[in-house]
Amino acid sequence: MKAFSLRRLLIAALLFGGAPAGVAASKSTKKSQAVSPVVPHERPELRVDSTAISEGKSSVVTSYADVVEPAQRAVVSIYSTKIIKERMQVNPLFRQLFPGLQDQERESRQEGMGSGVIVTADGYILTNNHVVEGADELKVSLSDDREFVAKVIGTDPKTDVAVIKIESTKLPTVTLADSEKLRVGDIVFAVGNPLGVGQTVTMGIVSAKGRNKVGILDGGYEDFIQTDAAINMGNSGGALVDAKGRLVGINSAILSPSRGNIGIGFAIPVNLAASIMNSLVMTGRVSRGYLGVSRPDSVTPDVAEQLGLPKDTKGVLITDIDVDSPAEKAGLKRTDVILGLDGHLVTSLEDLRLRISQMVPGSATKVKIARDGQEQIIEVTLGTLTENPNELFPGVNVTPLTGETRRRLGIADPRIGGLIITDISEDSPFRERLAPDVIIIEVNRIPVPDLATAKSALRKNGENDLLTVFYRGQIRYAVVNAPKAAK
Repeated sequence: MKAFSLRRLLIAALLFGGAPAGVAASKSTKKSQAVSPVVPHERPELRVDSTAISEGKSSVVTSYADVVEPAQRAVVSIYSTKIIKERMQVNPLFRQLFPGLQDQERESRQEGMGSGVIVTADGYILTNNHVVEGADELKVSLSDDREFVAKVIGTDPKTDVAVIKIESTKLPTVTLADSEKLRVGDIVFAVGNPLGVGQTVTMGIVSAKGRNKVGILDGGYEDFIQTDAAINMGNSGGALVDAKGRLVGINSAILSPSRGNIGIGFAIPVNLAASIMNSLVMTGRVSRGYLGVSRPDSVTPDVAEQLGLPKDTKGVLITDIDVDSPAEKAGLKRTDVILGLDGHLVTSLEDLRLRISQMVPGSATKVKIARDGQEQIIEVTLGTLTENPNELFPGVNVTPLTGETRRRLGIADPRIGGLIITDISEDSPFRERLAPDVIIIEVNRIPVPDLATAKSALRKNGENDLLTVFYRGQIRYAVVNAPKAAK
């Protein structure tokens, strides 16, 4: 019998269309119709109970109904609709016989289903990115059968977290726990709408924490809670709650050769999901911390011995440092071993990458290192991780105008210079205002020979930035309103 590879066994909890609800996000083209331009909001008011679930001593419990019922009211079903357009080409023979025949475009509707969790009384809902990805329409059904049309506030494919919102007040909400305090063996409940049968609660325990090499998020940030609470297709975005009824995770994926539950499910820790949510709501995008350590390597016993450290040392060896990075400015050096961040142990590359990504740019973090066999603390002020170093506005990538580009576009006037737009993502709020091959000559009347100059010329409030552009042989003006995150 052939062995199944791990990647082939990974099944996320949502599928769109005719497939069963609940499988990993496809790489389908995103559409912007369901995603409204984000207006920055104040930080959401979340109820948080950060105490541990128990001290390890508890009496016998015969029912969890009283703690599960409030969480059930806050869990919703999410129904997504995508419009698929297909061009039907006319048979060449028919075209010869009937010259007037034209290709036809056919539309079909693809529907999917997942779950979500209401976390604020005014309608903010946490779910998975793959539940809402590419959707043209989202409907949310509450446990009391009320239905709402939802809008996407923001998504983060790197963590598979999405935030949507419905317009209502006094909605049932769930209290957030501190997922850092979860322990293997804690009782948890998975709440969602598996296979469309209706809201369902299953029970299990925390099987493992910090699963970060599962391969679900290609190039993303994995830090999953593993549980044997039954999670099936359609549970994506639903709640993983503890024995106090508090939200500890957002159900995301399962591992199974049969596409059904075999007791290996994964949830995004609520601490991570909440931090992503706050960033999406307040700024319209996710801002991640940046340290500037290049090509780090995990410490092996042999490396530890060479550096004068105990063989059982766990940490990350710095092999290179980015020029002018926060790490360089703070005095970190090659061969330093990072042992911890702000009192938390760092035991692997994945751990370091995840912790730095969750820190706020501009914040100071205390990095515990080992140098020349001695431990010390160095304070580093983090920068902002740039996922796309050529991005001027969200989804708009630019590069300086070159001689080769001038020749390609036939630009002979030496006065035309600046930044040329290379591409615009399909979900960019600027897609209707700008286009590839547009040359940005000035931003707010300031010439922009490079990206750094252009960013510094943008208005601080993100409103009414005046662009002087050159397009198709003419100089024009365009006024754009950039989200604060673009600054």
